[in-house]
Amino acid sequence: MAESGRPQLYTIQEVADILRVHPRTIYRLIREADLKAIKVGSQWRISETALFEFFDKGGQALRARRKTEKGPSQLKLPLDDENEPR
Repeated sequence: MAESGRPQLYTIQEVADILRVHPRTIYRLIREADLKAIKVGSQWRISETALFEFFDKGGQALRARRKTEKGPSQLKLPLDDENEPR
């Protein structure tokens, strides 16, 4: 908590720098409710408490979601048959 008794609020870029990820990743974490944030005007702010909660979770929600989500099936490109005339 900040010295004045008010919670420290971080910008998207500051949190991205702390976590060493792209800012879009932070927006995704907020959208998927893995990271709590508040919107102040048109900008997002993440409290120090929310950041610590995210650390405490240790990405458990992220890992669980990745295991349950089925990714896109592998795309197969059609190959030319050697026997077919061109």
